[in-house]
Amino acid sequence: MADSLTTSAREHLGAGGGPVPDAYYVRLDGPRFHSTLHSQGAWNDHEQHMAPASGLLVHEVLRSHPRPEMVISQVTFEILGVIPGGEIEVRTEVVRPGRTIELIEATLAGNGRPAIRAFIWRLLAGDTSDVAGGPGGRLRPPAECPPHGIETAWPGGYIASIECRSAYDGGPGRGAAWVRTPLAIVDGEPTEPVARFLGLVDTANGIAVRQSPREYMFPNVELTVHLFRQPEDGWTGLDTTVHFGAGGVGLTESGLYDEQGLLGRAAQSLTVRKFPGTGA
Repeated sequence: MADSLTTSAREHLGAGGGPVPDAYYVRLDGPRFHSTLHSQGAWNDHEQHMAPASGLLVHEVLRSHPRPEMVISQVTFEILGVIPGGEIEVRTEVVRPGRTIELIEATLAGNGRPAIRAFIWRLLAGDTSDVAGGPGGRLRPPAECPPHGIETAWPGGYIASIECRSAYDGGPGRGAAWVRTPLAIVDGEPTEPVARFLGLVDTANGIAVRQSPREYMFPNVELTVHLFRQPEDGWTGLDTTVHFGAGGVGLTESGLYDEQGLLGRAAQSLTVRKFPGTGA
């Protein structure tokens, strides 16, 4: 993308006080999109939150490479730098085609450089109900859970766009929550349940914080998701544990749920450091 973008092209739609579409992105043409204020990140106003950006990547893969007989089994999102707000571009490519197994690469770029690179494995669906099972259980139903209050710890348009309910509070670094959003990923475009689900998973790094995000920064540099069942539409459940090591590295790990039960796991590698200006 050109480096000569105007200021408005580098900003979220609605950042200047104008109307904000009921979606995280507006398609401009083909692979080009404009982020809305709903996608705004928590660390810096001009950035995007990783959650809706990951949903957009999955949305574009499913739209560009429709194969209803395949299911997503694993996704790795590598965060290559700041995810800029404003005009962005998403490109997808099948790098390992196959009848029963395929690998797709998707890249989100902005301001002339790639910001996220995703690798998505899809497998041929089949009937294995006779051997289905495993430990995991269910979270407390969202209808029985109180509001989480995530917006008291985190700023930003994305956090303001979601509804979050607390299923379990285990203290700093341990908790479970349900998350959902009324917004579309792309304005005017239907969204597959798996894209909506994956577009909320990155929220896990914010639901069970070990330290105040006003004192420490702990952004994730990647997000890896494994699914053994496709999610049903509705709430995304996150049963999360956060670890901080003594050398500046952390890990957020989460069991992933829909209202039917456990369906996968996610992990996020964190870079942990004192927030600038807090005295260390």
